[in-house]
Amino acid sequence: MLVSTKGRYALRMMLQLAESNDGPVRIRDVADAQGISAKYLEQIMIVLKGAGFVESIRGPKGGYCLSEPADKITVGSIIRAMEGELSINCVRTNGSSCPHSKGCKTLRLWTMVDDAVCGIIDKITLKDMAEWEGSSKVLMSDSL
Repeated sequence: MLVSTKGRYALRMMLQLAESNDGPVRIRDVADAQGISAKYLEQIMIVLKGAGFVESIRGPKGGYCLSEPADKITVGSIIRAMEGELSINCVRTNGSSCPHSKGCKTLRLWTMVDDAVCGIIDKITLKDMAEWEGSSKVLMSDSL
């Protein structure tokens, strides 16, 4: 189970949109605040828009905003939009990718780990994260 840079940056971008009280957010503003290439963020935004998480507003005061309330968007749904299904290989594939899956004594452990991680990311919403102390205003200069 690995969350790529794109997945982490997508979550940071979505959190910034959730916290924006000033209307649409421009990619350039996110790029400047986070020290990330605007071109890289544009690629991420294409995926997020295609997944229905954001909508674009045109014009001089345009940018991006969430397409639904922050309390309806989970961390898990954002990460999966960027990464595909998140899981430990032997768990979600019913062991078919592992030649040792029959009688594997570690499969139960990996299933428990997978369930715990998915349980957390599928429960936490952007609203939850926005309410955490510090939130993205502090995280902009830190990596997640």
